[in-house]
Amino acid sequence: MSHSFEPFSREHLQVILAGSAGIAVVLMAGRRGGAWKTATTRGLAWINLAAWPVSLVAAWWQGAAHVPENVLPFHLCDLAAVAAGLALLTKTPLFRSLTYFWGLAGTNQGLVTPAIRETGPIFFSFFLQHFTIVAAALYLPVVLGWRPRRPLWKAVGEVFAWSVAYLCFALAVNAITGANFAYASHPPENPSLLDHLGPWPWYVFSMLGLAIVFYTLLWLPFARPRSSS
Repeated sequence: MSHSFEPFSREHLQVILAGSAGIAVVLMAGRRGGAWKTATTRGLAWINLAAWPVSLVAAWWQGAAHVPENVLPFHLCDLAAVAAGLALLTKTPLFRSLTYFWGLAGTNQGLVTPAIRETGPIFFSFFLQHFTIVAAALYLPVVLGWRPRRPLWKAVGEVFAWSVAYLCFALAVNAITGANFAYASHPPENPSLLDHLGPWPWYVFSMLGLAIVFYTLLWLPFARPRSSS
């Protein structure tokens, strides 16, 4: 039975702690190597790829399948989940880069300020998707030893270009369906970082500026080249 959900509540904190513990378990399992690493990598990949079908079932179960945002897989996190699954299964550089930067710069924002108002199946699918994306984003460098492209401008420039392309796509979909993917048409009802970035449409440009800042900060831990010894 569902009930109202409030961001920054005790329940929200409990979910964050539980999800963080789950991510830690995934990383430790992968770090064990061997069969543990193989099973963890594949399991994490398939959970990410299953995120959208699970969200569809959740929307149907909760009677919200008529809302475009609950049915169409055009949220940034929907694309990030697909990228994460493919990144773990295929080792494609672009998918790995998108997973790392989108997962830690974008998906984390959804965990801190979730745009949901009640518990139930949608609540479960939302947090499952977001935590598995973040888990994959951390799994790539921590367990698989992935590193972003060098120099900085190549890594950040590539992901930023894809981010702009996604934003343009979201605006087009929103115009056709009346949805609000990427929150590009209006801010979410729940409190979020967008509340501090100015009115629409100016906050869209602020988002792009923050994206460059976040992407750069995420690249900096890898600024020093690996030792050849």
